[in-house]
Amino acid sequence: MSAPTSSVAGPATGLPPQAVKLARNGVAVTFSLNGLAVGSWFSRVPAVRESLDLSAGRLGLLLLAMSIGALLAMPTSGLLAQLLGTARTVRLATVLVAGGLTVAGLGATLTGSFVVVAVGLVAFGYGSGACDVAMNVEAAAVERRLGRTIMPRFHAGWSLGSVAGAGLGALAARLDVAVGAHLCAVAVVVLAGTVLATRAYLPSSAHTPEGDTADATPAGRRRAQLAAWREPRTLLIGLFVLVAAFTEGAANDWLAVAFVDGRDLSEAAGAAVFGVFVVGMTLGRTAGTIALDRWGRVPVLSTTIGLAVLGACLAVLAGSGPLAIVGVALWGLGASLGFPVGMSAAADEEAHAPVRVSVVAVIGYTAFLAGPPLLGLLGDHVGILRALLVVPVLLLPTLALLPVLRQPRSGSAHQN
Repeated sequence: MSAPTSSVAGPATGLPPQAVKLARNGVAVTFSLNGLAVGSWFSRVPAVRESLDLSAGRLGLLLLAMSIGALLAMPTSGLLAQLLGTARTVRLATVLVAGGLTVAGLGATLTGSFVVVAVGLVAFGYGSGACDVAMNVEAAAVERRLGRTIMPRFHAGWSLGSVAGAGLGALAARLDVAVGAHLCAVAVVVLAGTVLATRAYLPSSAHTPEGDTADATPAGRRRAQLAAWREPRTLLIGLFVLVAAFTEGAANDWLAVAFVDGRDLSEAAGAAVFGVFVVGMTLGRTAGTIALDRWGRVPVLSTTIGLAVLGACLAVLAGSGPLAIVGVALWGLGASLGFPVGMSAAADEEAHAPVRVSVVAVIGYTAFLAGPPLLGLLGDHVGILRALLVVPVLLLPTLALLPVLRQPRSGSAHQN
């Protein structure tokens, strides 16, 4: 029996190999810096909660502001990437990421204002959402030209950035560094690094296959966007990514707070627990590319979903602290591949990648919209730690969606 088909159709031609390698490196840096920004913010959520004196429910509403910003960005991000190119879109989005991070940090430190922090998080979320779509489109184009699975490694770069952000956040908390000063410094690094990294992206012409002019006009792009919302495979991939995003986002939003409240850890220790989760994700995304090329998307994702279910249950229910930490690591490992493989599947056909990735992102980011308030309100009744049991309950049914993630045969998918 032959090995399963790789998740990548094969290398595309027309660009020098060195240009593709440079683009690969630029995309990896972009993912890493975006992860640094997000990880830095989430590692300081306990400090922001204390500064603003928030209940679990009100903290959930505050985190909702970031999700609203991201969701507002998603419907137009694919069209923006087509119009401006991925490099310009990423740069503009990162300006918002840096600005929003700065406003949120200074708002918590200087004004103690819920509204100011929320406004900063809306901008942060909008920039992060637009950047997410554009950098995933660029990553899929690079992956296709390399001729092998590499998307999870880009997301591993995001996770490494998050690990760095969590580590710096834990250190900043331990040293009593003000949230505003910490996040402002991160914003400067993220913006400067991203501007430099995007200079290595593929040229805009490389994203348009030869002879493909159907969607070249604004009207054509709008028709393509609407058509993508009628494609069953795209919508089912979006549903899968929604649960994958919830699995990852629940840990991002609440894991540090859950262990601080539910297991009586210090704020610095809670940030370190979040770091364990991100380390698990990083390892899964690094090794996952080999597994995906060898066994295919469906078998590998079946295994990782099982690990995520087991890990989340251990993290919440384990009687001992060390076993709970093992659960956190397994949760991170199991959550590692769902989001990047879903994005890669949405971009299987390059001509339609921007609009399909945008549609899948809109659906997926609904988890970030609904997740924080859902878990926050549930946490008010049963505690944040117990509320995280929602994760395995939602994960198990996604096993039925895995067949839609298979690589479509050439020319057979999404004929409109």
